[in-house]
Amino acid sequence: MSAPAGPLPRDQRVPAIRAALEAAFGPDRLQIRDDSHRHAGHAGAQDGRGHFHVEIVSAAFAGLSPIQRHRAVYAALGELMTTDIHALQIRAQAPTEQE
Repeated sequence: MSAPAGPLPRDQRVPAIRAALEAAFGPDRLQIRDDSHRHAGHAGAQDGRGHFHVEIVSAAFAGLSPIQRHRAVYAALGELMTTDIHALQIRAQAPTEQE
């Protein structure tokens, strides 16, 4: 996936996040929630970037520590982390860890 030239329109952010994570991890389960509306007026929201919550289950996370999983997600999102995402809450699990 090529890096975006700048911020995406708001309605394209979740699909772009989904595409990047699906390509990188082939997840068994992936849920993405845009929580940007909850942060209206927040200093970090003034630049137009959004707040998102990701729950992802993938075999790619087996054997990785929580920080390694988060770093892998950040790497998969690449330029979106600087152009479109201000805050990202991540719950990353291997399939054997699902509740």
